[in-house]
Amino acid sequence: MKDVHTDIAGHTAVVELRRPPSNHFDTALIAQLADTYEALDRDRSCRAIVLCSQGRHFCAGADFSRSDAVLDDASELYSQALRLFRCRTPVVAAVQGAAIGGGLGLALSADFRVGGAGSRFAANFSRLGFHPGFGISVTLPLVVGHQKALDYLITGRRFKGEEAHRAGLLDELTDDDDIRRTAMRLADRMASAAPLAVASIKRTMRQELVDRVADAMSRENQEQTRLRTTPDFAEGLTASSQRRPPNFTGAAPGPASPPSPGNCPQSSARNREAAPHAPGPFETLWEL
Repeated sequence: MKDVHTDIAGHTAVVELRRPPSNHFDTALIAQLADTYEALDRDRSCRAIVLCSQGRHFCAGADFSRSDAVLDDASELYSQALRLFRCRTPVVAAVQGAAIGGGLGLALSADFRVGGAGSRFAANFSRLGFHPGFGISVTLPLVVGHQKALDYLITGRRFKGEEAHRAGLLDELTDDDDIRRTAMRLADRMASAAPLAVASIKRTMRQELVDRVADAMSRENQEQTRLRTTPDFAEGLTASSQRRPPNFTGAAPGPASPPSPGNCPQSSARNREAAPHAPGPFETLWEL
């Protein structure tokens, strides 16, 4: 089964990630999603896209379980992610459950976001001794403002749908069981507008963003490469997997040694299902 599935309803495409329950991404998934967007851009009957996920959570961030490829080749991941920002068709993200770390970055790649009171968010990178990625250092402050973004990025704290709506991260707040339908209604309203005008407006308003995200991803990649060699990064991963507060020291970076897949920031649901008594950082952060 493909990890990205598309259905067409009228002039709106429903693009669903299918890696339940947490929909962790890797480079291959982001490339598949970008391919889907580009195919829909070429389809003149498609005028809006709803990005959603199968399972409990929209996206719990990157999947490092199979190998260290995501960490070792972040440049390729970000090259694929940048393609999402170039999509010419309006995208509405239907955010159920958690959007954490890179999953929040994925939600921010959309033009609009719909969630519920039970939707949960965190730019948790600092709690892992890591630098934000996926362009979030640009997209988050553009959406919620500089000071609020600084709060979320530095503290890494979690927050729910009502706060996300007040902050402007969610464009619409609805019942948890109505998130996808509300996103569809929003997308259908966009699909009823003149398609050439909509594409022109989006191109004008997004071009500067694409350029800024490209620059941000380059910087993020550099900082992530540096910070992954620090004792604080190792401590953040260990503390999270052990369900205890981290003891950060600010010690200087050591020799580069990628963390093992089982200790990475968002270990996959597949690993957790195989070893249910060894919870990963996702459960620790969200107490699922």
